[in-house]
Amino acid sequence: MSSWTPDLSASDKPRYLAIADIIASDLKNGLLVPGDRLPPQRVLARRVGVDFTTVARGYAEAQKRGLIESRVGQGTYVVGLPEPERSAPQRPSVASAFPRAQVVDLSMNLPPEPDDPALIERMRAGLEEVGRDLVSLLRYQGFGGAPADKDAASLWLGRRALVPAQERIFVSPGAHAALLGIFGILAKPGDVVLCEEITYPGARSIAAQLGLRLVGLPMDDDGIDPDAFADACARLAPKGLYLNPTLQNPTTLTVPESRRAEIAAIARRCRVPIVEDDAYGFIPVHGPAPFAAIAPDITWHVAGLAKCIGAGIRAAYVVAPDVRSGWPFAAALRASSVMASPLTLALVTRWIEDGTADALLRFIRTEAAARQVLAAEILPAASFKADPLSFNLWIPMPDGWTRSAFIGHLRMTGIGVVASDAFTVNGNPPEAVRLCLGGPTPRAGIRHALEYVAHALTESPTVASIVL
Repeated sequence: MSSWTPDLSASDKPRYLAIADIIASDLKNGLLVPGDRLPPQRVLARRVGVDFTTVARGYAEAQKRGLIESRVGQGTYVVGLPEPERSAPQRPSVASAFPRAQVVDLSMNLPPEPDDPALIERMRAGLEEVGRDLVSLLRYQGFGGAPADKDAASLWLGRRALVPAQERIFVSPGAHAALLGIFGILAKPGDVVLCEEITYPGARSIAAQLGLRLVGLPMDDDGIDPDAFADACARLAPKGLYLNPTLQNPTTLTVPESRRAEIAAIARRCRVPIVEDDAYGFIPVHGPAPFAAIAPDITWHVAGLAKCIGAGIRAAYVVAPDVRSGWPFAAALRASSVMASPLTLALVTRWIEDGTADALLRFIRTEAAARQVLAAEILPAASFKADPLSFNLWIPMPDGWTRSAFIGHLRMTGIGVVASDAFTVNGNPPEAVRLCLGGPTPRAGIRHALEYVAHALTESPTVASIVL
């Protein structure tokens, strides 16, 4: 019913609540029935003479009440009244295109979830095959990965031009466990570890847990400043340098190979180990060589699988600088986690061997690229920073907005983003937020949320917050 036009003048409630109330009322009196298509938000805003934000919040409120839902690429449809309010049998409701609670959660940096039936069936087939040996997978396994798991790790790491000896490869229960073990053997409480001034929050948490002093280095568009790195090495005697050099979370920058060589030369000269968190390294088809290929003798390489296969796959491949360095790391990992889940490792190994992991990686690349195109189409030009394959956007605040006000404004409609405070190591956080495009939210949900974000970015906080 695209001609539906609510009369807001009869209600003394805020107009967004009045919109939701009228949807419920019109359902009761039969003016709306399940399956009716509501007008697009901008169309309705013009029609009733209110701000786009008001209609967006009204639809969001109606969706929370279970009155309406969205269909991918088709618009917003009436569902019906919740059971206690229904007075008579009604036509079947429009099927939900995505889980309501996840529509606008843009706070978690996850890869897009596969929705291709053929790919999902292929994943299930691998799980069924692994399940044939389920009993043996319930036993303790060899620490650091069974030979088959290390063979799969070698095959996977080869995609990043890494060919380490198996004695240098360890399989850990996720990148967090690996970083905890590496930081723990490189430094003791009170020691300095360097990193980017805007960095991954997990590294901050691990350093704090171990009592380490994490010091952020200034950055430009190519990564950390080499001169600042050399100066910090001379002044602070750091025990390590932590970097997330490809599609960095949250800024999305990728350190070019020339800068990597410069950083590696300084690290080698100053005898500072590099901890390379290569969580997103497999996403670019032709990305720069990893630090572990440029300076293998001083680099701890952590290739987590959560971002290139799925967040629930808690496994990571770790490459130690040499065999001797691996001994204390193995002890630290064994003390903290005993072993990675044999069932998870068996599934990952199967997927790598039969090509399912490559198919998942291709899907993630394609879908991430499509979502970045969507963001570029909807958001104001030059209003954010991103890579064409990154899972997130880094959005500096326009004039008039603070990060806290912007986050609060989005939260009123259920959109979750993360403030720069979570990523800032030292100094005052910049006025910026991270907005994520992956996870279970389908493109339709991403589009609706981005339209609301675009409106906020082009309005002053005062105008954007007018809802009465």
